[in-house]
Amino acid sequence: MSSKNQELDEKLLKMHREAEERDAKRKASKLGYPYIDPRTAPINIEALGMVDQEEAEAAKLAVIEVKQKKIAVAVFDSSLPETQKIIKVLTAQGFEISFLISSLSGLKAIWDFYRFVPKIKEKITGQIKLEKVRLNELRKSLTSLENIKKALQEVGADSVYTAQILEVVLAGALSNRVSDVHFEPKEKRVKLRLRVDGLLYDAWDELSSAAYVPILSRIKLLSGLKINIHDEPQDGRFSITLPEKTIEIRTSIMPSEYGEAIVLRVLDPETIRLSIKDLGFREDDLAIIQKELVKPNGAILNTGPTGSGKTTTLYTFLSHIQSSETKIVTIEDPIEYHLEGIEQTQVDPEAGYTFAVGLRSVLRQDPDVILIGEIRDLETAEIAMHSALTGHLVFSTLHTNDASGAIPRLLDLGVKAQIVAPGVNIIIAQRLVRRLCKLCREPVETTPEMKEKVEKFLEKLPKRIDKKSFKNFQMFKPKGCPECNFLGYKGRISVFELLPITDKLKDLISREPIETEIKKLAIEEGMVTLGQDGLLKILRGITTVEEVERVAGLLEWKK
Repeated sequence: MSSKNQELDEKLLKMHREAEERDAKRKASKLGYPYIDPRTAPINIEALGMVDQEEAEAAKLAVIEVKQKKIAVAVFDSSLPETQKIIKVLTAQGFEISFLISSLSGLKAIWDFYRFVPKIKEKITGQIKLEKVRLNELRKSLTSLENIKKALQEVGADSVYTAQILEVVLAGALSNRVSDVHFEPKEKRVKLRLRVDGLLYDAWDELSSAAYVPILSRIKLLSGLKINIHDEPQDGRFSITLPEKTIEIRTSIMPSEYGEAIVLRVLDPETIRLSIKDLGFREDDLAIIQKELVKPNGAILNTGPTGSGKTTTLYTFLSHIQSSETKIVTIEDPIEYHLEGIEQTQVDPEAGYTFAVGLRSVLRQDPDVILIGEIRDLETAEIAMHSALTGHLVFSTLHTNDASGAIPRLLDLGVKAQIVAPGVNIIIAQRLVRRLCKLCREPVETTPEMKEKVEKFLEKLPKRIDKKSFKNFQMFKPKGCPECNFLGYKGRISVFELLPITDKLKDLISREPIETEIKKLAIEEGMVTLGQDGLLKILRGITTVEEVERVAGLLEWKK
């Protein structure tokens, strides 16, 4: 066929479709139903599967959305006998039906999605089950990022075995303490990157765009997302069922220049099964925290950027104080980990269920302890502070750089200083640094100049610090071995900054001070800063100067 004839055919086809859509719009207007263009409307695969494809085509309809007992049905003509037959069946099942008018070609576009509807025996449940034998095989072979790359190369960059690629990626992620899996579409290929201990590493950049499409659809199906929506961000979740535990995967899909990018957040319940000591608190800070956790009321605020370990710390606090005599309720966005014996609720802004609305509902549940995922606005902040003043122990987070910045942040939101001062018990700031691998770390030579700097640094610290224990300090640097994936680091630990609200600080807060004033008095009252705590962990051989400076800035002895 010549290019001119092909161009003419395409033009005629376009005109025919436009005429067909105009007819559908007129029909919708006449019947009083909404018109829908299925080529751009979201399609729910679970809803589509409610009616068999053969029956749907005969009845010229498609179920495109289901929410509890309400369903949306796209129809060509609701008066057709075949259509009425299906509608009666759905109505008898207790469904409330909303009709939308579609053209016939529009319905054909929807029916094309039936290929994604799982068969009854392999129904999508939002779970991936890894059999014990298969899992053990993968764990043995995927012990490093390099092994993951080799396994994916064996499957093939253009492979149609979507399930196998996804299985290797997820099993490899679990075997290598990966917190986030990134699929990043480029012009011709899709890059796979994995975040380990806070840093991203390239794992594979050979996945073809064609092979990526079914992987994207599979992840959307598992996560309960719309597979025909490509120009809007979507969020969902699914789980991986292992023999010994269930791993939650939080899915984020976002349109990018060359396609839809995927980020899978791996939420391993083992990460919150920690004691407070495991978090990285020094003995003197641990004593302060334990004193605050036995108080019956007041607010404990945790600050830091996204990914600094705030949620893990607060969950660990909840686990520490949990008992049969204590009622703990959380309101989160979203619920990251499911905690046994604790009531958890998730905000839904689209439904009007915000932190503030949820917090009011929580208070009617007569809780002893409340966890608020984040204080973002004045209404939430005020309810949180009033709750702290009226017999509740309140945990929450704020996005500020350090502990001293939390007070000005609350005041900027509009909370009165007279409420903040007595309402807040302690403010914590934290960052995550990588731990040196104990098997391969190498000692760093301690020069007389370095020893003098350390001694001067220790002199400035509060009396509660056991300075004598640092007399024969030893610093280390990373090397790399098979145990740590040749990275030199394995695992992470927090560096902390604790700001207990003393009587002097309460007095200062009531005068609405700036951040520098708060920090100055806090240090005078004995606060150990993030950088100082990081330095103490360096002197213990836990981490390195580079790691602490990466998260806390230039260290004190270099200023």
